[in-house]
Amino acid sequence: MKRINLSLWQAAVSVIIAIGVGLIISYAWSNYYHSGLSLEEETGQKGEVHQSGYSYISPLLECADIHDIRQNDLEKKIKEVINKNIGQGNIIYASVYFRDLNNGPWIGINEQEKFTPASLLKVPLMIAYLKLAEEQSQILNDRITIENEVSNLSQNILPLKHVDSGQDYTIDDLIKYMIIYSDNGAAGALMQHMNPEYLNKIYRDLGIAAPNSDQMENFMNVKDYASFFRILYNASYLNREMSEKALEILSQSQFDKGLKAGIPANIAVSHKFGERVWLENKQLHDCGIIYLKQSPYLLCIMTRGDDFNKMGGAIRDLSATVYENFK
Repeated sequence: MKRINLSLWQAAVSVIIAIGVGLIISYAWSNYYHSGLSLEEETGQKGEVHQSGYSYISPLLECADIHDIRQNDLEKKIKEVINKNIGQGNIIYASVYFRDLNNGPWIGINEQEKFTPASLLKVPLMIAYLKLAEEQSQILNDRITIENEVSNLSQNILPLKHVDSGQDYTIDDLIKYMIIYSDNGAAGALMQHMNPEYLNKIYRDLGIAAPNSDQMENFMNVKDYASFFRILYNASYLNREMSEKALEILSQSQFDKGLKAGIPANIAVSHKFGERVWLENKQLHDCGIIYLKQSPYLLCIMTRGDDFNKMGGAIRDLSATVYENFK
């Protein structure tokens, strides 16, 4: 009989302890939840956890739903710069997409407006070849001979280097000419060599509408295009080796009239620009990752205007504004 009472007493004590622990945890969580502090302020860590050890990618290991979004002032300043440049006649219209690559908060201004991406589409073409290289390791060493007419698209901003007709190049070299110098000749050769169905599959895999070959021009908004860079940064489609390779090539882009012009020269930028004359207006875009120490961010800007130099200046001003107010 005494044993039974002792057992009951021990069980009762266990229940009381369990209830007490539960109340303590509940109280602590309530204080945390209502404290008004962000996850970073409470724990000293960012809301998302990324794997370190790479130069250009940061694979996402853990995602949190609690974010301290304090971007209202930055959004206001971006709009002021856009309106100022419109007022000065530097641009007619602009779309901007900004994303904090540590925390995830983003700002979109006219982010659903469609532009012709032009040379920006060289990035998904590169992704397609690097995806093939994951399965066919030698494909980047395959050689392609440049034909006389591999691209019918003229360039208003001429590449500093270009491939030569009649010469043969490895696919790896052609990718570098296409991205670093934005050479249409290299892009045309790569496009001719690529199975269009495979390229369309890349777009479908990434959830982006594939360019329509039946149309005279392709169109894309700034938010959708920025997703290519997020996918590379997080190494969520290409493997880590190929994602790192892609962003390393993009960091060598020779275009310095847009995003790069608005930040200190010692900060790495993996980016791609695009330009096109379409209907009555010119279009100039620059999109990429700015590797600000401890706080990398994604910035994508698309503009319409009448003068490429002035449009480049507007992109520079927007880049400088984001840098100064986010660093």
